[in-house]
Amino acid sequence: MSLTEINFDGIVGPSHNYAGLSLGNLAATRNAGASSYPKAAALQGIAKMRGNMEAGLAQGFFVPLPRPNTGWLEELAADDDTDPVLIAGAWSASSMWTANAATVSPAPDTADGRCHLTIANLVSMQHRSQEWPDTLRQLQLAFADNAHFAVHGPVPPTFGDEGAANHMRLTSAHGEPAIEVFVYGRSGGRFPARQHEQASRIVARKHRLDPDRVLFVEQNPEAIAAGAFHNDVVAVANESVLFTHELAFADPAATYDAIRAKCPAAQVVEVPEASVPLGEAIKSYLFNAQLVTPPSGEMTLVVPTECQESTPVWNWLQEMLAGNGPIRRVKVVDVRQSMANGGGPACLRLRVVADPANIDPRFLLDSSKAAAMERVIAQYWPEQIDSAEIGDATLAMTVRTARMALLEELGLYELS
Repeated sequence: MSLTEINFDGIVGPSHNYAGLSLGNLAATRNAGASSYPKAAALQGIAKMRGNMEAGLAQGFFVPLPRPNTGWLEELAADDDTDPVLIAGAWSASSMWTANAATVSPAPDTADGRCHLTIANLVSMQHRSQEWPDTLRQLQLAFADNAHFAVHGPVPPTFGDEGAANHMRLTSAHGEPAIEVFVYGRSGGRFPARQHEQASRIVARKHRLDPDRVLFVEQNPEAIAAGAFHNDVVAVANESVLFTHELAFADPAATYDAIRAKCPAAQVVEVPEASVPLGEAIKSYLFNAQLVTPPSGEMTLVVPTECQESTPVWNWLQEMLAGNGPIRRVKVVDVRQSMANGGGPACLRLRVVADPANIDPRFLLDSSKAAAMERVIAQYWPEQIDSAEIGDATLAMTVRTARMALLEELGLYELS
């Protein structure tokens, strides 16, 4: 097998809006009620993917889920008196954040030599809890080769599971066996801890991971209370590098020691609270960046423009680059529409280490396919959605037509 890391980004859906449904996601709640720009959001996402491809990285994508979700509305027995928050949930485009689609364990880590994916149940938030059946359909299609992939349904809803946003993998190279780090939260504070420890342990067992190569680490309650609703808001890993805020974990020193004990090649790049306060790190999404290794070998941190606009964050990044650490480049991307709804570059992608030849090619991106997507988005995606329009029948038809046009362009008729 020729294993490589493929980033699967979510195409921002035509119903992209700012309903402020995600408690604990400060950006989402801060911008609740603002006008959204679905066309601009989707084109920003594709531009990010194009940049990754130009750097020599393998790139995939997932398409938006059906919205508004009529099945969900029927389950709610929705009528004219139904809480508008529930109606807005049926319109949510949050599946674009594919870091929450599933947890992925590549073939070198599993007992049966297959890449395992477990769909996240996302039960902590009502607008996201409805996603998993359609996400499962899409991943079963993309990774249908049972000789190389095992796609699992979600863990029981008793235990909240938020997918890869709370999972990291450390190894000398993507295609080599790794240690897998599952980060969970504990209840307490003003915001919910979304990832349950037992959910992480269930996923590890489903994936048939070697217990000696797995770590379960508690997220710092202070980070959750500050707005780090997922671990990937305060830490990200790539190959042997862990890039993390000083306050990401409940016990940082013990976490680093445990990682180094199981992966001696591990390098920890810690950002001190004194240099970048936790609140500033969360606001700028410094850690919700894509940490990648392009063919050039220069490990690159792909950050949102908000990092460049933050003086302490940008100053720290320049100091990092001036040193001799493992992260050698910083690339800035504009994903402002996603950022305003609470998701940065890392939220928009699910990392899958696999042989591209074993994946349904319809989900793999190239320049011509990106151009075709851009044409469809330019023609069909709404320019703007105001919060008062959520629930409007005419807008619903526009959203459905836009998604169908994309599916037809990509030949993904099974998802219609």
